[in-house]
Amino acid sequence: MDVGLENVHVLITGASGGIGLETTRLFLNQGAKVTAHYNQNDAVKALVEEYGSHRLHCIQANLVDENEVARLMSNNPLGNVQVLVVNHAVSPPDDQMVMNMSLERWRSTIDTNLTASFLVSKEYLKQLEPASDELKAKAAIVFVGSTAGKYGEAGHADYAASKSAMMYGFTLSLKNEIVKIAPKARVNCVAPGWTNTPKKTEILKDPVFVHRALATVPLKKPAEPLDIAHQIVCLASTKVSGHVSGHIVFVDGGMEGRLLNRLSDNQALEAL
Repeated sequence: MDVGLENVHVLITGASGGIGLETTRLFLNQGAKVTAHYNQNDAVKALVEEYGSHRLHCIQANLVDENEVARLMSNNPLGNVQVLVVNHAVSPPDDQMVMNMSLERWRSTIDTNLTASFLVSKEYLKQLEPASDELKAKAAIVFVGSTAGKYGEAGHADYAASKSAMMYGFTLSLKNEIVKIAPKARVNCVAPGWTNTPKKTEILKDPVFVHRALATVPLKKPAEPLDIAHQIVCLASTKVSGHVSGHIVFVDGGMEGRLLNRLSDNQALEAL
């Protein structure tokens, strides 16, 4: 299906991760030009040989540095960015309850997931404003949130708070601001549940963890990165989603919440 992305310039942050890499490839397969951002993992560079440097531009940047974000957007060899996919994120692997969480960890997660998203969006809008009406006609922002932003996640309040702020307060504010610059532009969010990315491969081998993670998921399986990429591309497409703005699409298999208590927890309560 042609989704109308031929020669549309897309910038994807965190393009070397599991979801980012699949999203980059899918946009390229739809005929888009892609600027692929990475920080430490440069796996996305391998796609340049396949698609060519005239269609894929890879660039490293630390997104919590305002000057580096400005560099990311300036003098781009592929021209003005029309579609922005804010996909980068950090999720500290160890569980830390709020009472034990360091301020350093809290600030680091909020800065990476939320403040950096603000900086990237800001620079995107600044370079979009002087663009031609033709380029603005296909303008869109797609944020990548998380079910943690809706349901919370014990032990990871920093991550959950950063995603919730992006998914709700930031997305819903920005969709009303972007039209002042580009009248047809849209802002939406894709929120994955548990996804079988390389970072989650090991933990998704633990049957006890998988049971708890999928206990409220009717489809009884984690998503694959391509499942998320398809929704991102769909929302980025003006042809497919031209009248969709301010929405959060949950790609979570129908998840209804968290499994909080084990059978033994309830039995212990009854014994009191």
